[in-house]
Amino acid sequence: MLSRLAPAAPCRRSPLICALAALFSAPAIAQSAPAASDATLNPVVVTEQSAYDQPTERSGLYTTRKSRSATTLDLSLRETPQTVSVVSRSQMDDFGLFSVNDALSVSSGIVVERVETNRTYYTARGFDVTNFQTDGVGMPFIYGNVNGDIDTAVYDRVDAVYGANGLMSATGFPSATINFVRKRPTLDFAAAAGARVGSWGSKRLDADVSGALIESGRLRGRAVVAREDGNSYLDRYAYDRSVFYGIVEADLGESTQLALGHDTQRNNADSPLWGALPMFYTDGSKTNFDVSTSTAADWAHWDAKRQSSFAELSHQFANGWKGKATLTRNRFQNGGALFYVYGTPDKATGLGLFAYPSLYEMDNRQTLVDLQASGQFELGGRQHDLSFGANWSKSVLDDVSHYGQGIGTALPPLANWSGNYPMPAFDAAVDGSAFTFRQKGVYAATRLNPTDRLKLIAGARSTKAESEGRSYGVGRESSASKVTPYFGAIYDLTQNLSVYGSYTDIFNPQYQADIAGNALKPVEGESRELGLKGEFLDKTLNASLAVFESEQKNLAEVAGYVGPRAYHTGIDANSQGVQFDLSGQITSRLQAGLGYTQLSIEDNAGKDVRTYAPRRLLRLSAVYRVPFVAGLKVGANLSWQDDVYAKSGAVEVRQSAYTLVNLMARYELTKQLSVSANLNNVTDRKYLSSLYWASYGQGYYGAPRNGSVSLNWKY
Repeated sequence: MLSRLAPAAPCRRSPLICALAALFSAPAIAQSAPAASDATLNPVVVTEQSAYDQPTERSGLYTTRKSRSATTLDLSLRETPQTVSVVSRSQMDDFGLFSVNDALSVSSGIVVERVETNRTYYTARGFDVTNFQTDGVGMPFIYGNVNGDIDTAVYDRVDAVYGANGLMSATGFPSATINFVRKRPTLDFAAAAGARVGSWGSKRLDADVSGALIESGRLRGRAVVAREDGNSYLDRYAYDRSVFYGIVEADLGESTQLALGHDTQRNNADSPLWGALPMFYTDGSKTNFDVSTSTAADWAHWDAKRQSSFAELSHQFANGWKGKATLTRNRFQNGGALFYVYGTPDKATGLGLFAYPSLYEMDNRQTLVDLQASGQFELGGRQHDLSFGANWSKSVLDDVSHYGQGIGTALPPLANWSGNYPMPAFDAAVDGSAFTFRQKGVYAATRLNPTDRLKLIAGARSTKAESEGRSYGVGRESSASKVTPYFGAIYDLTQNLSVYGSYTDIFNPQYQADIAGNALKPVEGESRELGLKGEFLDKTLNASLAVFESEQKNLAEVAGYVGPRAYHTGIDANSQGVQFDLSGQITSRLQAGLGYTQLSIEDNAGKDVRTYAPRRLLRLSAVYRVPFVAGLKVGANLSWQDDVYAKSGAVEVRQSAYTLVNLMARYELTKQLSVSANLNNVTDRKYLSSLYWASYGQGYYGAPRNGSVSLNWKY
């Protein structure tokens, strides 16, 4: 067999080829070994065209010097007239943030609403986050949620642009737009791998290889693999997750570059929650189950697969202008045999819960085309920036629910529930969805520089959104269009400090139906922000303080039920508040991130709405390199939110204020090898993971104290 291998010379010329060959010659390891660690790559030189944004990996910073997430203009965070928070590669590595849910849970202002084990919603500034992008390209979620945990192994950082992002995502709420910035190939060879074991039998392995594929460096590649599996603090729940990401960049000429990439992730879950625990008894008093309690049947499973392929062609023109065209094809599939438990138990007997089994399948196919160009022009003897572009997207969704026999079967008390329920035939009834969502838009933005201190940003986007088809008996036909303006201004008070303001319109088509089954009209409104920004220590520390407000008209709110179907009414929602964000290098040994948000949300009558969203939220992360122990780094992150409540009929469900504390430590055994430990929920705080579904009378508890140990290697 050895005689059939390629000769050694190509390995000396391109170590990446050998590393990739070794990586893919052992597929059994990638498939069967639990995947990996928080190891990262060495600092490398990257060609200017190859990086979507400046990478944060191995910079050690908890911030980024520049971001194009708010506009397509290449701006620093200080130059961006909206609050932008960053979860960097270093922060994800330090605290073992292997899933997007974990990463966003330490962000400045994103609230992760874990309503089930495998379905998650996100809110910011009190409203739903529905716009997720990858390298600035994306579209709103079909149902406003994510199925399964998205792994972070593929990404260099995660940006959150708060408020309505009128240019990059014309549709959406004044919450935030989340932008995942992918890892890109490096010019120099680099590799990393790691292994992790943790509570409840969790295990993870990962590997990351990058570098030039030919001696000239004009062809570069990168491959990332990861696998994780384990059990859970929840009874019967187990999961496994596998990830692959590959990308190749080719310099077609001195000024033209082509990138081709693909990533795949599989999530498989045994005995997942579909729905959650009842939050109150028939007498209205609050339930208090054990943290491990689950309503799942022992045969239930929920599997999900995410695939994304993209081609990106960019060109640097002789006059300094840049152009880029991106074609993306996404496919999201999930399904399984699920077991829902409904009803309200009696406090004395625990009886009053009933079975609702279902077999579910979903297939969502998305095609996205994005064209953009940016450069400078001269006016009045000064240089100014201009960006314009167009995008088109189409999303086709088909899903079907096969309801099982035995719906309404009485169940034993949850205290005695073992998940032992006979798997039924799923032929009681069938329902589902088949609809298509299309969106197209054009935009333009300019940054005018009338003086050295004053920068003015103005832009507009024209968007048309159309939907057709049906979803569980409700029509999804709608068509709406809107031109949304965007204005911003930044004035430099000093060399390090600026004051800014921004304004944009809100436009968001809705799929929620009224009592007659008709989709509600789009949400429309305005979003404004005024604040102070600073960058310090050679742009390694960013800080911002913002005052924001928004008005929305016709925002969908659950108004009642017709049988099992919820119907909605449009309400007016006015929000205002403050947000503080600080991230980056405090000293040469201390990296930190701090975020605080305080807000109010009221209707036109002054009544609080969306009360499940915390009105005050504090996030803090800090890592310190110990001076008297070479190679030792210790850190902590803290998340605090005030009390929240929601009503289910006449009953109020409340979660008191709580704090979660996580600790980490890492020690470098050698220059290439390190060991790290993480301890989460140190105080073992018991808390409800979300009240987002409390109007349904359901919720479940977050993870108790847990820990992990990792061994990391890098080259």
